[in-house]
Amino acid sequence: MKNMLVDNFAIDQVEMRQAYCDALIDVARQNPYVLDIEADVQYSMGTKRFKEIFPERSINCGIMEAHAVGFCGGLSAMGYIPFFHAFGVFATRRAFDQVFLALAYQDMNVKIIGGDAGVTATTNGGTHMPFEDMGLMRLVPDMTVIEPADSAMYPYAVHYMANTYGNFYLRSCRRKVMKIYGDNVQFTIGRANTLTQGGDIAIIACGIMVYEALKAREILLKQGIEARVIDMHTVKPLDVECVKTAAMECGAIVTAENHNVKGGLGEAVCAGLAQEYPVPVELVGVNDMFGQVGDQSYLMKVYGLTAENIAEKAIRCLRRKTK
Repeated sequence: MKNMLVDNFAIDQVEMRQAYCDALIDVARQNPYVLDIEADVQYSMGTKRFKEIFPERSINCGIMEAHAVGFCGGLSAMGYIPFFHAFGVFATRRAFDQVFLALAYQDMNVKIIGGDAGVTATTNGGTHMPFEDMGLMRLVPDMTVIEPADSAMYPYAVHYMANTYGNFYLRSCRRKVMKIYGDNVQFTIGRANTLTQGGDIAIIACGIMVYEALKAREILLKQGIEARVIDMHTVKPLDVECVKTAAMECGAIVTAENHNVKGGLGEAVCAGLAQEYPVPVELVGVNDMFGQVGDQSYLMKVYGLTAENIAEKAIRCLRRKTK
């Protein structure tokens, strides 16, 4: 298997919002129908450069996210390809009815980017901390839900969204994250990336939790446990075949997400396994709580989102596997 990972993990030199804007500018140069729809967050979401290059294709709707989503539906009906971005809570929870009816029910072609995923909202606090956005978007018929682990996936994801008809939700951090992928790694929407092999247990993660899963693997290795780490960057449609293979070959699974365990990656994996190949599963994520103010490392400890938490759940899951 080709090694997908960098030789040494370090903070990425590219912010996630910069990677998004770079990719959006690139697809806009290729396709004149691509538009940038704003909710007055071009500075915080990093799309000011798009407006400078394509001033006539960047439209600011003001702080009216529900209106902006409905506006995107109208633009899509006219043949445009709107990319709408806002903080995750406002792009999904505040505008959910418009997403459901104006976009999905009408079979439109709109791309939604939700920033500050989960605890990465940090000092913006509980009002801006989306733990439910992925669950809401998973409920929308035919909505594709994506969460990149680092900036490497953005060129693939944004180009795929621009060139594929349908409604998409891309969940992301805004700032820098740990860089885990090496150069020239390929991504396929709907197909998970298996980052490490291992036959004792599989850790299926998305977003910033992929790095924590890789760290958890090192903790487990010291105890003689070999964990397979899988980046499930596309949460819907879930790569059920990858999950089933992991279940058959490892016999136990831990999921890890920067999201409420209710409605997120963990429940999606459990639902897939229940129909295909049930095995013991433990879920790492936010346990039905609201957000709060704090820096990211503090919040990850408070909500149980660390590598140590993943390793603990893995050992617990292995005990169940043995029984």
